[in-house]
Amino acid sequence: MLRGVNNSGRNASRLSDRSSLRALARRRRHSNANGFTLLEMMIVISIIIILMAVAIPNYNRTVIQSRESVLRSNLSTLRSVISQYTLDKQKAPQSLDDLVQAQYLRQIPVDPMTKETNWEVVQEDVMMAVDQQEPGITDVHSASSGVATDGTAYSTW
Repeated sequence: MLRGVNNSGRNASRLSDRSSLRALARRRRHSNANGFTLLEMMIVISIIIILMAVAIPNYNRTVIQSRESVLRSNLSTLRSVISQYTLDKQKAPQSLDDLVQAQYLRQIPVDPMTKETNWEVVQEDVMMAVDQQEPGITDVHSASSGVATDGTAYSTW
């Protein structure tokens, strides 16, 4: 019997040691689960900054390319409408407002580079004009002084 008592005493002390270790491990797990370490936060922030450094220039380039595409489209539309007006009326329009008044356009499109309707118009040569008494508009360019992604000035488009 003495042996059994002795064993159970050791087992009891082992059990109490194990339970206290488990309780300590549980406390450690709970204390770590409440927040992040400074190192973990710095790593996450660094990753986010790296991703932003890659994404922002790509986004800006995409925005510029879309504005250039809209500018090309607006210039093409204006030039087409000027040609149609000139053929229909047998004289070139005196201003872009003539195109709106004659209902060739609902409104003058906005230059996406200047964000205004301030287009640079090219007047036709008096000697080459259909109606030499009233030379009108033959072409339109952007009023922007900026340079496109291909290196050309917007005002030359």
